[in-house]
Amino acid sequence: MGHMGISEIQPGHMAPPAAKYAHGIKVSNPQNMVFTSGVVPTMPDGTVPPTIEGQARVVWANLIEILREGGMAVADIVSITTYVVATDVLTESLAVVMGVRDEVMGDHRAASTLVTVPALARPEWLMEISVVAAK
Repeated sequence: MGHMGISEIQPGHMAPPAAKYAHGIKVSNPQNMVFTSGVVPTMPDGTVPPTIEGQARVVWANLIEILREGGMAVADIVSITTYVVATDVLTESLAVVMGVRDEVMGDHRAASTLVTVPALARPEWLMEISVVAAK
């Protein structure tokens, strides 16, 4: 089996991505992949932070734990899908969610989709994120 490579796809005839993400990611010959479910902002004690920032930080902490259990790290993430509940402070919520993502991801780029939704499975959840990682 050949060496795995991860490379960003940025077609020259397209406008650059709207934020800190890649239009596409090519993964060649991965040895392992991790696909998470939509990870929600529930802390180990079962509580959910009331703020979108608190929820974003818990979601990312949970994602990092799942990745760690799968032998992966943030640098192995190739795709992110984020769902944010459309509230009356949606613009601010999106800025916070993207800010926490950018903080966690650092200089690493992944393919990224952000979708607003009317609600999630529980009313206290304001967001959830699923990722795909490859190594």
